Amino acid sequence: MAYKNLHPSLEQLISMEGKTVLITGAASGIGKAIAIRYAEAGANLQLVDLSEKGLKEIQAMLIKNGAQVECYVVDLSNKKEIDALWKQFQRSIPDILINNAGIYPFRDFIDVEEDYFRKVMDVNLNSVYWMCQHMIRLRLKSKKGGVIVNMGSIEAILPFKDDLSHYSISKAGVIALTRALAREHARHGFRVNVILPGGIVTEGTKSVAKELLSFRSFRFGLLKTGFEFASRLPAGRGGKPDEVARVALFLGSELASYMHGVVVPVDGGFLSA
Repeated sequence: MAYKNLHPSLEQLISMEGKTVLITGAASGIGKAIAIRYAEAGANLQLVDLSEKGLKEIQAMLIKNGAQVECYVVDLSNKKEIDALWKQFQRSIPDILINNAGIYPFRDFIDVEEDYFRKVMDVNLNSVYWMCQHMIRLRLKSKKGGVIVNMGSIEAILPFKDDLSHYSISKAGVIALTRALAREHARHGFRVNVILPGGIVTEGTKSVAKELLSFRSFRFGLLKTGFEFASRLPAGRGGKPDEVARVALFLGSELASYMHGVVVPVDGGFLSA
């Protein structure tokens, strides 16, 4: 078309050719969907997860389709393992970091113990902090900016499920961290934004729901909460991991070049209802 010479093409703006993308929690669910979309856009992938089996499976699938994929088994609740991971990236610093890994264990607020609380915070919030710190530090040394996309949750804005106060706190921290980093480092060429998924149907969420609704642990209150959550969704259905992955790809691309510190719900309209 006649517009071709006036600005970068849509294909150029969404392309990830020559970009290296680091994705945590990449072996399943939303992280796996993000990896597939970035591979489709031409990115080189660095995938991190605690599940070696899951990483090998997605690596094989992506390589079969022509992607360049490196995998790293890392316990993100352990800072020493995070530090060791980034030592491997001295010569191949990611251009884009997707902090997707997280856990969402249910426990009554009264019953939460220190070790349990620390584990949730270490995985959901502290690991994001350290991953962002490494990313920004290394890219500042090379005088290059970069892109960070963090994964929050609608629970950080509007807690809805019972027994998730620890989870809500951790994800609220991710939002605060995202906006602080955007404020501090936009001038250095970094774009930092956060996605708030809600009501996304993954193998993990289905497994948790099945366990909580099993005969031995069934609670009518949980069933009621689930019904109320579903009835509040304007979209009338649960979301797909790929619907979050598309937004993650957009935020990582040049299509989002003027977005800094943005909080993007991907929740079927839940927060608006």
